[in-house]
Amino acid sequence: MSGVNTLPNPTAVDRSWVNEAIRAIQRESARSADTHLLHVKFSAFPDIDFYFKDEASHPTGSLKHRLARSLFLYALCNGRLTDGMSVVDASSGSTAISEAWFARMLGLKFTAVMPETTSPGKIEAIRALGGICDLTPAGRCTQARAREIAADGACFLDQFGLAERATDWRGNNNIAESILGQLEKEKHPVPRHIVCGVGTGGTSATIGRYLRYRMLDTELTVAEPKGQVFAGGWRTRDRSASVPCCSVIEGIGRQNVEPSFQFDVVDRVIEVDDADSIAAMLFLESVLGIRYGGSSGTNLIACTELAREMRAAGTSGSIVTLLCDRGIRYRETLYDAAWRAQRGIAVDGALQAIREALGSHH
Repeated sequence: MSGVNTLPNPTAVDRSWVNEAIRAIQRESARSADTHLLHVKFSAFPDIDFYFKDEASHPTGSLKHRLARSLFLYALCNGRLTDGMSVVDASSGSTAISEAWFARMLGLKFTAVMPETTSPGKIEAIRALGGICDLTPAGRCTQARAREIAADGACFLDQFGLAERATDWRGNNNIAESILGQLEKEKHPVPRHIVCGVGTGGTSATIGRYLRYRMLDTELTVAEPKGQVFAGGWRTRDRSASVPCCSVIEGIGRQNVEPSFQFDVVDRVIEVDDADSIAAMLFLESVLGIRYGGSSGTNLIACTELAREMRAAGTSGSIVTLLCDRGIRYRETLYDAAWRAQRGIAVDGALQAIREALGSHH
């Protein structure tokens, strides 16, 4: 057609590597069977079914395997990650482990920018996968440091900024769709409550949106370490809220309200003391025979509070929560009695209280 000028794209790149990277991630997703939904009954709540979504059974050992997969796909499909680039992200550990695993799968160099207080087990896991750990001192923003590294040509995956965008909340086997599919043949297929913690905010955004998309009455509750920012920020709808770090529970609870945390899809926030979270974490090992991390204990305490309210109201139904990561990552910290004693964290009374609150299990 005369008069039409077709200009070449000066930034066009060969998509063959990107296409193969996407195929590799899709093959990995197909190979990874969905995580188990574990059913437990507690004698103190005979009319309530508890379900634990075992996200720790992912190949990289945590809930963040889903997020890392989504972040890599998001970067690839938006043209931000191409052949030969290195990858960087800011993370307290679990996301970084999963990202290091995917980076190794794609043959990419990966750097995790982490607080220097991160559990040694997490640092070891990242290094074992070929990742580099850039440890930042207290007061140094890990995200700012990650952006500095990205300025030299690395792809910043930006879990805190992009988590709620990168995850397909309408379906594609997201965590909410998976939970509801696994509950289809259960006594209470539509749960009364789903409980999760918040780190980036991506999981709560995905679950909350999907519940609305399916037009379900299930309430989404966020379990938050006491004194951290999401509880206060959610109550006041203040995105500028900020608090000092005062919790030893890694992976959830932040100092600032992250962009991915969506206030309006969360129905409730329950704050939990660190000692109670750790006690519940120890209790879970006696119930399930496997060690899980502290955030799983935080979730259980919130579930117990919701179950008490249901029992008082004479309501039957089901409560679903997440088992976020394996306890081996905290063997030198949360599971170490000497480490807890050095920080003045006493759990014996809280452990007895959770045993009495829930009763025997089967």
